[in-house]
Amino acid sequence: MTDRFNRRTVLKAAGAAGLLLATNAIGANARKRYAVVGVGSRARLFTGAITGRYRDGNEIVAVCDSNAGRRALAARRIAATGAGTPVAYAPADFQRMIKETRPQYIIVTTVDATHDDYIVRALEAGCDVITEKPMTTTAAKAQRILDAVKRTGRHVRVTFNYRYSPPRTQVKQLLMSGEIGDVLSVDFTWLLNTVHGADYFRRWHGKKANSGGLMVHKSTHHFDLVNWWLGAQPELVHAFGSRQFYTPATARRMGLQGPHERCLTCPEKARCSFYFDLASDPGLKALYLDNEQHDGYFRDQCVWRPEIDIEDTMNVMVRYDNGTQLNYALSAYDAWEGYHIAFNGTKGRIEHRIVESAGAAGAGEVQSKSTGVTTRVIPLRGRAARDRALDRYGRPWRR
Repeated sequence: MTDRFNRRTVLKAAGAAGLLLATNAIGANARKRYAVVGVGSRARLFTGAITGRYRDGNEIVAVCDSNAGRRALAARRIAATGAGTPVAYAPADFQRMIKETRPQYIIVTTVDATHDDYIVRALEAGCDVITEKPMTTTAAKAQRILDAVKRTGRHVRVTFNYRYSPPRTQVKQLLMSGEIGDVLSVDFTWLLNTVHGADYFRRWHGKKANSGGLMVHKSTHHFDLVNWWLGAQPELVHAFGSRQFYTPATARRMGLQGPHERCLTCPEKARCSFYFDLASDPGLKALYLDNEQHDGYFRDQCVWRPEIDIEDTMNVMVRYDNGTQLNYALSAYDAWEGYHIAFNGTKGRIEHRIVESAGAAGAGEVQSKSTGVTTRVIPLRGRAARDRALDRYGRPWRR
């Protein structure tokens, strides 16, 4: 059973879901006012929802970003859609932005490690917050946010998107139905291919001080899924990881002399299969390449740089408060992208697999013709195994 699975559709749905919750939170006829902090590529999922499907009754009144060119670009693009005439502010003027433009909601899509600062200040200024995942990067910062929510009575929504799809909801329904009895153990493997996975190592995410590492930045989706699927909370966690692939040693094994600073000026770009042409993507070029002079940030840094300190190979063992045990693995250099998970219960087993992209066809290009979803219920004894799956529209799949 296979069908096309569009990850970007799910990501867009996540931003839209958060905005829809906010839209319904107060009077239906009131015009909701939003300010967006951090207007890089991820912000487009949120601004696109407001300037598109949810434009009626909503407006973006301000944008804030550390890059002067990028915040000016965002303000122009939003104004052109008719979804507001946002004023552009620097981070130093965040409080002034709130005072002058009076947003009801702050959308936070900045570097992960800075989320807590903007969230707490927004709450204390009387705003509710919609934040991109992860909410923050450390336990201390998370506690700071929780304390601010309690102190102010305001709300924070984190846009976890992986719950919002029929296949994953179907798995939840199967587990709740008791079809495999009590879940005793879970095996969960997530694979990032060498297009998507590599991209974390050429951006700001490659420094743990910024992102918390992929166990925080990426796996937070997956842990949220398991917590939701099981209806349980972790009580004991062991984890370890290492950087084994995106290293200078791997570059040498590929016959490269690097690492070098970035792809744009790399003298070995013609020979490196991980070369990324930033100028070939109009959206990324406009956001990053055309605005480098403002902050010196390179969106196409070399993935083999020795200063990278996040892991590309990670394993976690978890014991939940209901007794279920989880084995989890994430790697960022695989031949295909997606995941497979198995729930082992007292009455049988559920195997659920999603292939988001089949592999890298070349630098910057992903094959997707083999993508799809499989959900299989295997009783412990008796009846033969049977396949069940829903497509991304919630329809039963047929062979």
